[in-house]
Amino acid sequence: MSASPAREPKPAADVGDPAKTHVFTISEVLRELQHEFPDLSASKLRFLEERDLVEPARTPSGYRKYCAADVERLRFILALQRDRYMPLDVIKQTMDAIDRGETPEALPESAPVGPREVTGEMAAAITGRSRPMSRKELRALSGATRGMLDTLEKFRIITADAQGNYSHHDLKAVKAVRVLARYGLEPKHLVGIRRSADGELDLIARAMAPHAARKDAAARARVAESSKEMLQSLKDLRASIMDSAVEQIDKS
Repeated sequence: MSASPAREPKPAADVGDPAKTHVFTISEVLRELQHEFPDLSASKLRFLEERDLVEPARTPSGYRKYCAADVERLRFILALQRDRYMPLDVIKQTMDAIDRGETPEALPESAPVGPREVTGEMAAAITGRSRPMSRKELRALSGATRGMLDTLEKFRIITADAQGNYSHHDLKAVKAVRVLARYGLEPKHLVGIRRSADGELDLIARAMAPHAARKDAAARARVAESSKEMLQSLKDLRASIMDSAVEQIDKS
């Protein structure tokens, strides 16, 4: 992606209504967001600024000052990275469209769109992310039996976290398995998919190994972003192969 032209830093907000004009230092932004995004660091914030995803104000001495809208914008961007695995260039296109008052294709039709303000409701609408759920909740939401969940865990299709909870990714996987079951595919038939996923993850790990030696936060952010880009490209490649094969079936 070509570099954006340099922009004049916007001035820090004037003093007024504290609820609207309070400004945050980098340390305060981290305190505000790290409970949701534990890996967030000052280097990651600066990296997102380098990619023109957020533009904090500057004091006369050059210190960054984030307004409340900036913090919500960051929360939204970080949720897209974490929950949708969207590459930063796609997130940038999405945010640019929001800034123009448009509804990006990635947004659900019902999602509210504003020129700069990104609300918590909007973030929830686009990510479709649910809170961690218990095994009982996973069964209720997916319609799966205890036996099916046991089998899916055995084949590593779903995995509980240290607290015994499951993510929205697990719920999506269980629902997909239930659809496949209607066509006679049992969880044991899906072992190859798990192996294929492991193979793709190994490809990404090997490609990133030369770049993962550096342990600073900015380097980790770049490795994570590159990994997501590789993952999306592998998904696109696999989908292209499968779509082509299914089209041939349809033509035969």
